[in-house]
Amino acid sequence: MTRHRFAFCGAQLAAVYVAADQDRELHLAELTGNRGVLYGLPAILAVAGHSPAANAFRSGRPLWLTPKELAAFIEEDPHHFPTRVRNGAPSSPARISLGALPLGHGDQELGCLVVAGDVGEGFSADDRSLLELYADQVAAGLESVAARFAGRRAPQAHLVQSLVPDQGGAFILDLGTGRMEAHAHVLELLGLSPEQFDGQVETLLACAVPDDMPALMAVVEPDRLAATGQQLAFRIRRPGGELRWLGLRCRVEVDPDGAPRRVLGVVADASYLRPSADEVSLVQRLSATLAGAATIREVSRLAVAALREPLGASRVAVGELEPERLIVTALDPPEPDAWPETWRAEWRSEWPDVSLGDLPTLQSALRAGHMSLWPPGAALEPGLLGVGPGGLAVLPLPAEGRMVGVCLVGWDEEHRFAPEERSLLTATAGLVGQALVRAHALDAGHELATMLQRSLLPRKLPELPGGIAVARYLPATAGLEVGGDWYDVIPLRDGHVAFVIGDVQGHSAGAATIMGQMRTAVRAYAVEGHPPDVVVARANRLLVGMETDLFATCTYVDLDMEEGIARVVRAGHLPPVVRHPDGVTEEMAVEGGPPLGVLAEAEFPMTETGLLPGTLLVLLTDGLVESARLPLEEGMRRVCETLAEVDPVDAGGVADELVMGVGRRDDDVALLLLRYDGTGGRPKRSHWTVWRLPKAVLHARRFTARTLRSWGVVEELDTALLIVSELVTNAIAHTQGEVGMDLTLSTDRLRIAVNDASPRSPVKPVSVSWESTGGRGLLIVEATATAWGSVPLSGGKQVWAEIPWHAPTG
Repeated sequence: MTRHRFAFCGAQLAAVYVAADQDRELHLAELTGNRGVLYGLPAILAVAGHSPAANAFRSGRPLWLTPKELAAFIEEDPHHFPTRVRNGAPSSPARISLGALPLGHGDQELGCLVVAGDVGEGFSADDRSLLELYADQVAAGLESVAARFAGRRAPQAHLVQSLVPDQGGAFILDLGTGRMEAHAHVLELLGLSPEQFDGQVETLLACAVPDDMPALMAVVEPDRLAATGQQLAFRIRRPGGELRWLGLRCRVEVDPDGAPRRVLGVVADASYLRPSADEVSLVQRLSATLAGAATIREVSRLAVAALREPLGASRVAVGELEPERLIVTALDPPEPDAWPETWRAEWRSEWPDVSLGDLPTLQSALRAGHMSLWPPGAALEPGLLGVGPGGLAVLPLPAEGRMVGVCLVGWDEEHRFAPEERSLLTATAGLVGQALVRAHALDAGHELATMLQRSLLPRKLPELPGGIAVARYLPATAGLEVGGDWYDVIPLRDGHVAFVIGDVQGHSAGAATIMGQMRTAVRAYAVEGHPPDVVVARANRLLVGMETDLFATCTYVDLDMEEGIARVVRAGHLPPVVRHPDGVTEEMAVEGGPPLGVLAEAEFPMTETGLLPGTLLVLLTDGLVESARLPLEEGMRRVCETLAEVDPVDAGGVADELVMGVGRRDDDVALLLLRYDGTGGRPKRSHWTVWRLPKAVLHARRFTARTLRSWGVVEELDTALLIVSELVTNAIAHTQGEVGMDLTLSTDRLRIAVNDASPRSPVKPVSVSWESTGGRGLLIVEATATAWGSVPLSGGKQVWAEIPWHAPTG
């Protein structure tokens, strides 16, 4: 190294001291620059001693000395400082300024950088800021050397690189004008001559590798700047074609109003980030294989395979970004219990899709646009901490100036990130991001159909009283088009819940569209209160009337969660599979009708059966049990055997076990599983047909009073009679046809429901004057009941109200 090579922001000499002897001493590891400025620096300094380097190392803060302060320091304690200054002239300190800057922060206290220069008035504020950034660059190089020696301090004789980047320079960017002042060393690093630089930041950015541009733009764009220091490793291609790693550290200055004003930055050679030969070959192989990947799934799978084993990672996940959601496209390991609960809660498909609102740290990393590394013990939300408790890398995937996805790499055991890993992750990010965009372009039709189907399936299943429902959906792996499998869980009145599974013929976006229409129709008919056979019959007539040649199959189960009575209708679909509490597993014997969309006036018989608490009810599509290599009978037998052997306590685990063995899939797979637990107590029910007589309300009140007294309802009786009077009066006065009243007493509430033949919902009056002779009924019901409402029924409606009830004690 040339003696006078080093010159940076007024400093003409630099010395690096590294911590040694368990941080009790500082050893001089490197001295570069014009040694005539300041020489005679001690080879060893005691950390407890009184010297600029020791003081800065102990305090963790830079120490700046003007010539006058330096002279006073030497006079105070000459034993810890050079005895000769600049050619031995005693008056020379009047021109020499010095800075001592600690290297590393917190647990990474590595040593101290000492700089000196012939600066009569001391280093300026800008020079100090830039030298502090330069010290961070030195620390990064020192950290990489320490990592190569497995955490031991590397002695000077073993250093394979200069600790002080001899090729480094500074720049100052004025955000108001967009002009940049770049020192000659910056231009030299980039391979530009001073004549080629026009003072515009775009000229320098043009030298960067395109894959690293998004992260660089995030640093220089004013609306994305932060007031704290930032660091970034990036690659440039010099005019001769040479690829070089550079390190960028910058600091943002703000005006009195807090708005960013200037960016001060330091660029230095970062050759220690250069990939090894093994890493280069790995990236080359990944680039070659990604070039032939035609689907999002294939790109994601290749990325996972390229990272997990070389990095020794415990988990790797790749996902695409959609508004407010992360759509996972591949992960390893594939078992749900290997991932955090936040992910498993929405594991409705082969992979989960996670709300970004549950992962604010991930959102922040994506906005920043560059790799984020989190060490063991980092304060992360559970959804990310569970991915990498021993260390986590969040790798945004850039392409075309935006973030198209993200890759998460996590370790269970404590993991420290080596520079070689950082370079591998950075190179992989650019390749995968570009490959994802290419796959989207090649696979636009498939992606559209997949997105359509995903949006038409329920995002979450409802919580059920007396049971737990889980679902799984796996798209076909053979072919690019998606199918029309669907499922739904529909809460109904009086503690009933409908469980539906179906399959539309074919694999296309059209099949997915018909699937969405059928799911919506079945849900609408079910909520209206129609019995199962009527729901399926109406859905059949709807599909027949559509302008399509497609047909659909369907199984519909209406289950009374309190009584355990299931009414099942099957339209050309597979029967449900039941695992009884004693472990016996069998196909449910259900009469079947034709598929939907074949015959307009087809009949769909209904089968009724009872379920005991502890029963597992499984609805499935044929993709799970039938393929070109698997006969249907064999597939159903395997499902029954698997279901008989599982632990029914974990409903999600049971669903995973059922779909785990499915390999290459010729068809989509949909699975809906219910663990029926029962509500713990069967409700009491009674029905009364209201005759249209002059004293109809009186008879309804008498029936209600007799029934409630027999049930032990005493304190709530007056409130119940008042509600009965108002609801029955409204039905008699405003509707025609039959009127019925249902009373239901559960463990904590009394429900009063009046059914009539009018489809019109009751309208609560906005105001009632003193002269009005009516219109107060619904206001009274609203004031006395904890909840009330109206639901459609077959050819009419039901108006209901609920009041709390507590069984008498003693």
